[in-house]
Amino acid sequence: MPVEIAELQVKHVPALRAFLDGLPDGDVTFIKEDILDPAVAEGWACTPGRTRLSVAVGESDAIVGLVSVRPLLGWSAHVGELRLVVHPKARGHGVGRRLARHALREALETGLDKIVVEVVAEQEGAIRMFSELGFRGEAVLSDHIRDRSGELRDLLVLAHSVGDEWSTMASVGVEGEVA
Repeated sequence: MPVEIAELQVKHVPALRAFLDGLPDGDVTFIKEDILDPAVAEGWACTPGRTRLSVAVGESDAIVGLVSVRPLLGWSAHVGELRLVVHPKARGHGVGRRLARHALREALETGLDKIVVEVVAEQEGAIRMFSELGFRGEAVLSDHIRDRSGELRDLLVLAHSVGDEWSTMASVGVEGEVA
């Protein structure tokens, strides 16, 4: 599936709103912000800050994926939280992998040393993709989240030591191949 990865801008807000409105309830449950509030998409695009947000733009300028890297604060300022969501129709076409790789490069460029991502234990495809990108399990939080139907779910925290892995790739000359 051909997509362009772009920094989220104000011009993307209508397409972002359509993307968020088109996500199934199962995905909406596990997004921390209230994406049903139309102001959320506009806030993401219009509020400058330390968070880096990028979108995967497909045919007819439709957004098919969203990724963000949010630097943590204080004693964890060297760590960023990666959040990623891909529209169900775009899954299985490498969109999530491209967005995740883009986010890792952004993390490195902004000086972050470590990236963490939270994944619901049942999301086997996402866990496999992140593992293939060098993320490793750091924690299992049992019954940590409650979905919209009231079911408790386990949450996995996966981590990637961005600086270590990328410096190793650079030393053998393959960092450009990870795009």
